[in-house]
Amino acid sequence: MGIMGRGRGQSLVEFALVATVLLILLTGVLDLGRMYMAWVAIQDAAGEGALYAAMNPRCIRAANGPDCQTPNNAYDRTFIAIRSTPGTPLDPDRVTVVITPDDPGQICFGTPITVSTRYSFTMITPVMQAMFGPEVALQAYAVQRALNNGSSGCP
Repeated sequence: MGIMGRGRGQSLVEFALVATVLLILLTGVLDLGRMYMAWVAIQDAAGEGALYAAMNPRCIRAANGPDCQTPNNAYDRTFIAIRSTPGTPLDPDRVTVVITPDDPGQICFGTPITVSTRYSFTMITPVMQAMFGPEVALQAYAVQRALNNGSSGCP
């Protein structure tokens, strides 16, 4: 009977060691999944902003005129897409959006408009924080060609 009891104890110790390693791996995969979802969200938002800017090159930002007030400009459309992504609650305050060119006077039909988004993603698991640091900068961009003229000075 003594030998049988030792075997059960050994199995329990082995299970505890393996379960710990598997749990650490699982939480790391969870963090990577969250990071991928955040990247997809900012990539989609960049695409939304670039498409809006291509269709409405006179309204890159709210300051471009009365017709460009919130939400009718490319910057606001990008942030709206970030806020409305289902299942991925991103903090809009941690998102940076850069649109180039951002002056409608520099945009004519066919001009490429680039929308870049950057998000500061926070890791939640200690293992991933040790590997990548507490925050990871995620970047995405989208390019669309202007479908209209941004100013009357275009040929």
